Amino acid sequence: MLNISSIYDPSYNTTFDLAILYSIIALFLLSLFSLCFVFHLLFKSQNSHHLQSFNSLWSVRFLLVFIITLWGLNELFRLPLFRKQHLYPFFPSLTLSQQESLCKVHVVLSLGLLEPGFLVILLFLMNISIKRKTPRGTWVHAFLWSACIPILTIQFVFVFTSMVKMPSIFHRSSVVFKNNFGVEIVMCTYPLISCIIFGAFGVWYTLFFFLSCFKVVTLAINKGLRARIYSLAFVVMVMLPLEILFLVLSAFWRPEETIYGAFSFLVFFTTLVIAAVGEGIMIIRPIIDSLAAGGTTSLFPQKQEAGQRYLSVIIQS
Repeated sequence: MLNISSIYDPSYNTTFDLAILYSIIALFLLSLFSLCFVFHLLFKSQNSHHLQSFNSLWSVRFLLVFIITLWGLNELFRLPLFRKQHLYPFFPSLTLSQQESLCKVHVVLSLGLLEPGFLVILLFLMNISIKRKTPRGTWVHAFLWSACIPILTIQFVFVFTSMVKMPSIFHRSSVVFKNNFGVEIVMCTYPLISCIIFGAFGVWYTLFFFLSCFKVVTLAINKGLRARIYSLAFVVMVMLPLEILFLVLSAFWRPEETIYGAFSFLVFFTTLVIAAVGEGIMIIRPIIDSLAAGGTTSLFPQKQEAGQRYLSVIIQS
């Protein structure tokens, strides 16, 4: 258990860190709930030919939950109070320089792989819901991972190397803070250049996500389906720009300042909302619908005279 009293320091406000900690625990519970649905449908589909079509991309749903869970773990290790309790005791010889390197790893993983990763999966599941045929799982996973390689590479280059001389605010991924007891604490930050790179990705992503939602809505005849698509689109296209805004703003303050804690929490919270709503709409609700239908009929049929295409479920994944 996390011993709050052992890490309390009046010179550092832990309120936002504790809020993030409890929010991540809630996210883990939601992810566990989602996994239960994924594997329940997987086992049920073994004896149902119709459910197999609904469950054809179960591994993609699993990957979505897995990446969101990794993102939550990565956010945990960003928190000084969590690192002190659960990381440093196992690695007591970590130097300040090595701790700063861990902050760089956090930035690259968060803004270069994990968050872009689950965002790309959400976009993929939105697009695949209107396709006539489901692609093979191997190609799907290869495509999803390869889609993250460009931003991951760019983030790695700018965070770990100094190819271009820029003011410190552009490449600062950590700050060494000395508390009231004279102990030096490494606190992770978001480099402004990483925020700008992720912002460029966010602009591209928001545009393509909007187009995908528009295509699905034009084919969907079910009001419940449309409501879910509109809800997901609203969350993504509001929360993602807000996250980018808060990321950029956080770069202008030091981590020990209360306003930085507020912006840092808002960055986390906006991402958390996207992840949680994504799991609910892309995983839990479609599985509930498919199980309720028993796989006997198409949940959201959409015939077309020419091609006889069917929109079988909001997320065919």
